[in-house]
Amino acid sequence: MTLPILYSFRRCPYAMRARLAIASAGITCELREIVLRDKAPEFLAASPKGTVPVVVADGEVLEESLDVMHWALGENDPEGWLNVPQEAHSLIDEADGPFKSALDRTKYATRYKDADPSVEREKASVFLRKLDMMLVEQLYLFGESPSIADTAIAPFVRQFANIEKDWFDAQPWPNLIEWLERFLSSERFTAIMKKNPKWQAGDHVVLFP
Repeated sequence: MTLPILYSFRRCPYAMRARLAIASAGITCELREIVLRDKAPEFLAASPKGTVPVVVADGEVLEESLDVMHWALGENDPEGWLNVPQEAHSLIDEADGPFKSALDRTKYATRYKDADPSVEREKASVFLRKLDMMLVEQLYLFGESPSIADTAIAPFVRQFANIEKDWFDAQPWPNLIEWLERFLSSERFTAIMKKNPKWQAGDHVVLFP
């Protein structure tokens, strides 16, 4: 039996959430760690757009992180990550759209003409305050256990927090801070952040998870 191939990059938040879902589903993949400045030709042949994550499974190529999450959880969802209301998917869309746009313009302001990082940071904060309110009476965004919403969104909240961690931790969103710390200190997150060398053809197979 041929294992699915997962092209990933450890620090990419999109790849993080794909790895989280694959780990939750318990699907064994062949992990191929990509270096974005020196992409393996086999990776570009599978997905010419050259962004991670990419999964190659049963002749199909999945090139979007949410598609990878739904593929993995559609195969096996032992933790019930997909047992969420439609609102959860709308929240992910909001994270991937307006919040990610503001995050990028805060973190990489010089890449965007006329971007004001302080204005963009406030735009991102509107979304984060919304998450904080959702966490007032529950541990996770849609209940007492993590769901696809938590695991799809948390890597990007982590990225935003790391822009200026002291500022982030000083904001009046204590529930969000606790939620993020719970995510970052979890065994699952620690496991999916293991370092692996750059993959090239002929290397020994590295299994994930």
